[in-house]
Amino acid sequence: MPATELFVTSLGRVGEKELLVPTGQQGQTLAHLQDWVDARSPGKSALKDISNTVLIKGIKQWTVFEEKAGAKKILTVFKIT
Repeated sequence: MPATELFVTSLGRVGEKELLVPTGQQGQTLAHLQDWVDARSPGKSALKDISNTVLIKGIKQWTVFEEKAGAKKILTVFKIT
């Protein structure tokens, strides 16, 4: 399934989930999401799929990965098409 990276902004929390809104900018489009996961070096921080803990406004199918960079957490959001 093709996946497109999205840039998002947090609008806070809805219940127990974080609400994210796409900014309109899109990143790379991949033929398969697994290509992006495989490209992450194995020695780098572990990826964690946190898709069940967020809501993306206006997107029907998405996946969100979290990785740690020092004390900071980085979220990477993909729209599944």
